[in-house]
Amino acid sequence: MHTTIFDTPVLSVLLRWLAWGLMKTFGWRMEGHPPDLPKYVLIAAPHTSNWDLAVMLTLAFNFRTPISWMGKDALFRPPFGGLCRWLGGIPIDRSKANNVVEQSVALFREKDSFVLVVPPEGTRKKVRYWKTGFYYIARDARVPILLGFIDYGRKVGGFGPVVVPTGDIEADMKTIQAFYAGITGKHPEQTDRADVRKRT
Repeated sequence: MHTTIFDTPVLSVLLRWLAWGLMKTFGWRMEGHPPDLPKYVLIAAPHTSNWDLAVMLTLAFNFRTPISWMGKDALFRPPFGGLCRWLGGIPIDRSKANNVVEQSVALFREKDSFVLVVPPEGTRKKVRYWKTGFYYIARDARVPILLGFIDYGRKVGGFGPVVVPTGDIEADMKTIQAFYAGITGKHPEQTDRADVRKRT
């Protein structure tokens, strides 16, 4: 297993202090607490900017929550592939949606602790549909979904409630999207209440 930014000796402690300083300097606050659970899918929404990753990592350090995130496989090629993996990245092939779900479920099953961050929009651009891969990953891996958020309007980031997939995706997604109704992304014009397109 490769070392990530969260378990690099000495440096991880220094970065934790840096993350705390950045939050204070730019006037950000934290809300909520991560659950005392070894495994869960963490929604990252709304996703409208490349800055979301930096803010997300800063919040993860402040909450002392090691996270993993998925990115398109092109990001993991030289010269930045090693850096992306060190930052907790896991390469995926977006052209094989079902395979992404299966691989993610396999990761949950083989690890004792694992927090996987998934933006439901699947892209920082405005979308008509939320991708539901995060839901099926959680359902098939039998882990809960934690509603994480970055609200640029209030300069607040953190965690909301935990949702346990019931199998009724339409009902569960109504609960999830209701939580995000008042949360603003960095580019509000790209934030919308996207419909849900179920996997076929």
